[in-house]
Amino acid sequence: MLLSVKCFTQFNDSVHHHFRYSGTGIVNRTNEQSSFVINNSLGFGVSHRHTAFSSSANWIYGQQNKNLTNNDLLVTANLDVWRKESRISYWALLSYQTSLSLKIDYRLQGGGGISYTILRTPVSSFVISDGLLFEKGNLVDATLGKDMYQTTRNSTRIKYRFNIQERLIVEGIHFYQPSLQDISDYNISSVNTLAVKLRKWLSLTAAANYNKISRTNRENLILTFGVAVEKYF
Repeated sequence: MLLSVKCFTQFNDSVHHHFRYSGTGIVNRTNEQSSFVINNSLGFGVSHRHTAFSSSANWIYGQQNKNLTNNDLLVTANLDVWRKESRISYWALLSYQTSLSLKIDYRLQGGGGISYTILRTPVSSFVISDGLLFEKGNLVDATLGKDMYQTTRNSTRIKYRFNIQERLIVEGIHFYQPSLQDISDYNISSVNTLAVKLRKWLSLTAAANYNKISRTNRENLILTFGVAVEKYF
């Protein structure tokens, strides 16, 4: 949903809504091994003139040989404000995350910053942004055990969306978030999606999700395939 917000700026001054659901996954089974991962994503956004609000929930669940490997939930809410025809906008973000694979009991982030739009057309966009986030969490450190902490992070974000011939859509959003108190404490998050339009509202999709948390020395990379349904109204 964070990727589609800028597309709303091409509309007129009436209120526009955007709904999107994607379900992707992968299954592997042999005589000795079995594993699966499913990735469900739900998003909703509202845009009007110089503001846009978007929210999303992403849940990844996986097992290997009946052992739980992923039970990861990320919920976000994002607000963008800009002046007409301006390439500069202001954003505010609030998120909640829990992740078995990354050893996160819970993590809360909230903050804001400024964005600059390098490319903006009716079908494509490329945006960079930077800001400050306050983070509070409870992690499971391999050496220390429970790690309850709070810190302030610089958050650098790159996001883009390219719509090629109304048939092929490439999207990406990438974060680098080092702590201002300790540069070795950082988060990396990257999501890339490739979608092939079958109908105006239906797409075949492939997604690559990568995350790294330096505080727990944990990372994951998940590749999934499936379908997406979306509607503008």
